[in-house]
Amino acid sequence: MITRIATRDARYPIGSGHGSDAIHKDPIYSYAVALLHDDSGHVGTGLAFTLGEGNELVCRAAAFYAERLVGRDIEDIMADFGATQRAMADEQQFRWLGPHKGVVQLALAAVTNACWDLWAKRRGLPLWRLLLDLTPEQVVATVDFSYLEDELTSTQALDLLRAASSTRKARRGVLDHGYPGYDTSVGWFNYSDEQVRENCRRAIDAGFTAMKLKVGAKDPERDIRRAHIVREVAGDDAKVMVDANQQWTLPQALDVCRRLSAINPYWIEEPTHPDDILGHKTLAHAIAPVKLALGEHVPNRVIFFFFFQTGCAGFIQVDAVRVAGVSEFLAVSLLCKKFGVPVVPHVGDMGQIHQHLVLFNHIGLDLPAVFLEHIPHLRKHFVNPVRVEGGVYHTPQEPGASSDLRS
Repeated sequence: MITRIATRDARYPIGSGHGSDAIHKDPIYSYAVALLHDDSGHVGTGLAFTLGEGNELVCRAAAFYAERLVGRDIEDIMADFGATQRAMADEQQFRWLGPHKGVVQLALAAVTNACWDLWAKRRGLPLWRLLLDLTPEQVVATVDFSYLEDELTSTQALDLLRAASSTRKARRGVLDHGYPGYDTSVGWFNYSDEQVRENCRRAIDAGFTAMKLKVGAKDPERDIRRAHIVREVAGDDAKVMVDANQQWTLPQALDVCRRLSAINPYWIEEPTHPDDILGHKTLAHAIAPVKLALGEHVPNRVIFFFFFQTGCAGFIQVDAVRVAGVSEFLAVSLLCKKFGVPVVPHVGDMGQIHQHLVLFNHIGLDLPAVFLEHIPHLRKHFVNPVRVEGGVYHTPQEPGASSDLRS
């Protein structure tokens, strides 16, 4: 039984140009942390990611949601968590502040992720193993399908999970050889050209075959020059992605994306405002076959749903510390399976939770194992940091969702 709750406002200035992009020039990587203590001595740790200011507001909202779980057993909560999450999201006064976005959605992410972490710890399993051990019916019971029913019902979700179950064995090898990663830290926006060049060499030496550059400069010539540097150092066989972090207007995106096609980008990420669904559709058609990746700033399953309907997303970057936690991540992943779009999560959690989720997506849902973003700047702050060697994530074995932070 959950006996008490707590929150923690954890902020980590990283400096040195790390984490910088065209919009967020000086980020403070931060977590609003929800903590669920139970009577067996376990503590569920849930993270939501912010860039500093306002983190305290997310913590206060998370406490509001978490208090509603005190006195309940985690097994009972998770047996019908989809309904529980919907009830919390629909709390009348907090819903007015969203709905399903902003501070209240981040708070729900923290509490939801704490529930999943506590459930896995209580069962003595890493989160990926817990997810794979659940029956399709149990997985579906953790998800809120409201507002998706015209394209994805709980019955259809069951069918997707059952169909993937029969071929799981063929995909379990990823647990032994590791899940491929890609290096985001080669090309932060504030890095010099020479620093980008050297970081690309280091990434290749470390075994990465894919890497990403931040673009979106006021002078697009800077973006073009730096993109050619990455392609030159990485070689023709490497996958090179570019990320504008929403900086461009649609006319700017149409111009610069066409010019960036010269380096054969694997994807162009967040090219314009994340709410401009029709703008993304226009851009996707204009620059095909180059694909768009989106989702870092998409706050909920409903907006993802609209992107699926327009067919403009080549890759979906749903983030479990930005949408309403693991459960909504699963809803979006099920949509991806139905629409045939790969999931390559944004890792606001630095890959800690997502290393579990991509294993489930690949083995349990038969989504392709493309790769998982790797950002190393907060490794030292986690009790069990991700292990990325030779360019791959090694399978975590500790119980829980790998979310525990050092004091």
